[in-house]
Amino acid sequence: MSRSKAIADRPVMDKPVVGVIGLGIMGGAMAEALLKDGYRVIGYDPAPPARARLRKAGGRPVASSTAVAEGAEIIITSLATAAALADTAQKVAAAKKSPKGSPRRIVVETSTLPIADKEAAQKLWQKAGIATLDCPISGTAVRMKERTWNIFVSGPQVAAKRVMPVLKVFADILPYVGTFGNGTKFKFAANHLVAIYNVAYGESITFARKMGLDGQQLVDLFGPSGVLGTGVMRLRMGMMARRQFTPPTMKVQVWQKDMQVIGDMAKSVDCPTPLFTACVPIYNAAMAQGLAGEDTASVAEVLGSMAGLPPKRGAKR
Repeated sequence: MSRSKAIADRPVMDKPVVGVIGLGIMGGAMAEALLKDGYRVIGYDPAPPARARLRKAGGRPVASSTAVAEGAEIIITSLATAAALADTAQKVAAAKKSPKGSPRRIVVETSTLPIADKEAAQKLWQKAGIATLDCPISGTAVRMKERTWNIFVSGPQVAAKRVMPVLKVFADILPYVGTFGNGTKFKFAANHLVAIYNVAYGESITFARKMGLDGQQLVDLFGPSGVLGTGVMRLRMGMMARRQFTPPTMKVQVWQKDMQVIGDMAKSVDCPTPLFTACVPIYNAAMAQGLAGEDTASVAEVLGSMAGLPPKRGAKR
């Protein structure tokens, strides 16, 4: 019997109610995965279409982050901005206390945001009697289906042990990396690499095209290679070869936030990042060229434009 089927066959009442705050690409994917594995899921997102998707998947959308906290034992937050986290922290902290004898609520914070903002939320929740884990995710929603997410678990070990069955719904790679905040540091290091990989692969496919080679053949040859291939290559270079950047696995405009927080962290610890810094103008150019809502693989179009390659059909320049 498969792991997923074994979980789904357990009585629903044996599993904690899980709340998801932030039902975008990542949060929505997590909510749907939990529902498929037999969890009861409640969720909140300010966007009505996101709440509608949760309802369609079998979850229960509610009217606020406070309502999520009052109805769930384990709360997953997946938020795009520090302001959203600050607002969520206040509203979750304002939730009514759990009935006496109930398990302590745990927040699993999965967003890629500055550590100082996460620590501020943690302090609010600690005062409200809520445990907090810092568990950022390395991987896209597509990669969750392949079970190749890395979730860097950091924070109180007792809380980490309690949420492991929930996290195992999403991934097999769940390293415990120590004190609260270490998870985000690992995520910064991972995304630092991804930022460089995206541009490197865009440059490589542009170079191949300029030499008259077929981009898809490049992907087919390099992707499976034990020396050259990576998961990022297989995902993003494939999009580059097709010149198809929707639906996005990570929007350029959202990635700009990650670039900012990684750059700020590097500056705060006096670490030189010449390769990462050289990539920043390419992502900025993608924004300027109208690619904000497309996948970060669209940096290949920026490099192609610089190389004098014709724009893809229908592109705005």
